[in-house]
Amino acid sequence: MGRAAFGLAVGCAVVSCAIAAVLVRKGVERRAKWSRVVGVLREFEEGCSTSGHRLRQVVDAMAVEMHAGLASEGGSKLKMLLTFVDNLPNGNEKGLYYALDLGGTHFRVLRVHLKGTKQKILDHKVEKQAIPPHLLTGTSEELFGFIALTLKRFIEKEGDDFELQPVSRRDLGFTFSFPVRQTSVSSGFLIKWTKGFAIEDMVGKDVAECLQSARTMLGLDVRVAALINDSAGTLALGHYHDEDTMVAVIIGTGTNACYIERADAIIKCQGLISNSGGMVINMEWGNFWSSHLPRTPYDVDLDAESPNPYDQGFEKMISGMYLGDIVRRVILRMAKEADLFGEVGKSLSEPFTLRTPLMCAMHQDESSDLREVARIMEETLEVSNIPLRVRRLVVRVCDAVTRRAARLAAAGIVGILKKIGRDGKGGSSSNSSEGVRRTVVAIEGGLYENYSLFREYMRDALEEILGEEMSQNVVLRLSQDGSGLGAALLAAAVSSSSSLSSLV
Repeated sequence: MGRAAFGLAVGCAVVSCAIAAVLVRKGVERRAKWSRVVGVLREFEEGCSTSGHRLRQVVDAMAVEMHAGLASEGGSKLKMLLTFVDNLPNGNEKGLYYALDLGGTHFRVLRVHLKGTKQKILDHKVEKQAIPPHLLTGTSEELFGFIALTLKRFIEKEGDDFELQPVSRRDLGFTFSFPVRQTSVSSGFLIKWTKGFAIEDMVGKDVAECLQSARTMLGLDVRVAALINDSAGTLALGHYHDEDTMVAVIIGTGTNACYIERADAIIKCQGLISNSGGMVINMEWGNFWSSHLPRTPYDVDLDAESPNPYDQGFEKMISGMYLGDIVRRVILRMAKEADLFGEVGKSLSEPFTLRTPLMCAMHQDESSDLREVARIMEETLEVSNIPLRVRRLVVRVCDAVTRRAARLAAAGIVGILKKIGRDGKGGSSSNSSEGVRRTVVAIEGGLYENYSLFREYMRDALEEILGEEMSQNVVLRLSQDGSGLGAALLAAAVSSSSSLSSLV
C-alpha cells in the first residue's frame, strides 16, 4: 500500500511537472508573440517620426519645389497653376451674386446678397441637387442643360426670398472640382473627368462656355465671372472676412493649397498682367514629394495598390482618403505577426474598409475600457473579444498616423510662408522693411474641422517649426463653404472695381 501511494505520488508529480512545463512554454510563446506585436508598433512609430529637424527639411523642400514650379512648366512635382485670380473680395462688394459648386454626383446652387461697406453678407440661399446617374456618362449638352435648368428655376425664386428688383444680367462663380487647364479667370478646358464622370465629348472643351451655351438656350442671362477650384474659393472667403488671409488649405478627403504670389515671381509667365501685383496660385500640393517625407512600408504598399501609383504622394500621407487604410494595414500586420485575432477575416484584409472617420473615433475614444475601439473593430473589421491591451495598441497606431499627417501638413504650410517671406526668417518674397506681418491661413475640410487632435498636432508643429514668438503671427482659421460662398464672393470681386487693391 505504501509503495502504491508512493508510485501514485511520483506519477502525479511527473504529470504536474509536465503540465507546468507546457504552461511555461505557452507563456513564453505568448510573451514572444506579444513582443513581436509591440515590435511592429515601435517600428511603425519610428518610421512615422517627424522630428523638428525633419519637418524643417520638409519646409525647405516645399519652398524649393514651389520655386521650381513657378520657373517652368513641368519643372516640379508641384504644378503651381495660374488661376488668373488677381483680385480677392475685401468686404466692400455689393449686390446679388450666384455660385455653382460641381464636384461630385451632387451640385449646389447658391445666391448671396452683399451689402458692402464692411457689412458683410446680408443673406444667402443654398439648394442641393442630385445629378441623375445617366447624365454622368451622357453628353456635355445634357449635363449642362440640366445644370442650367436647375439654375434658372433657382433664380426665378429670388423675388420670394430676397425681395429685390429684377436685374438684366447676373454674375456667377463656378467651382468646378475637376482637372482644368485655366486660360483666364473665367475660362478653362477640362483635362479629364474623375469621381465617376465619363462624358467623353466634354474633355478638351471650355467648361464655362459649355454652361454659357446651355443658359443661352434657356434665355438665361448669367455670366460666369470666375471659374475656380475649392481651394481658391476658400482663399476668397477667408480674404473677404480678413484681408491678412494669404493662404488656403483643403484638408478633407483630399488635400490642396493655394496662396497669393507676386506676379513678378511667376517666371514661367513673364509679362503677366496683374491689376493688383499678385495672383492666386493653385499649388496642387497633393503631388508634392521629397526624400525627407517619413515613408513606411505600409505607405509603399498603399501607393502600389492605388489607382494612381507614384502620384499624389503627399496627399496619401495627410488626407482623409488614406489615413484609415494605413491604420488598417498596420493592424493587419500585427494580426498576422502574432495570430492576435485568430483567423484574419475578409474585412481586415480588404482595402479601405476602415474609413478615416472611424479611425478618428477610435483615436479619440476616452472611455476607460476603450469600448468604442472594440465596437468599431468588431462591426467594421469583424474582430471581436479584443483584450484591452490590444485596444490600446490600436489607439497608438491611430495616433502615429494622425500625428504624422498633421505635422506634415503644418510643415507644408510653413513651406508656403517661407516662399512668400512670412516665416519670420526673410524669404524670397519678403519685405524686410515691413517687419513680421500677421498671416491668416484659411483651412477647410472635414478632417481638419472634425478632428480636434489633428488640429492640436498641427498647431503644436507650427509652433515647433516657427518658434513660439513667430507662431503667434500665424493664424490657422477654420473656413466653411469656400466652394460655395467663396465662389460667389469671387464673382463679386471680379465684377467690382472696389477690389482693385494690392494683394501682396
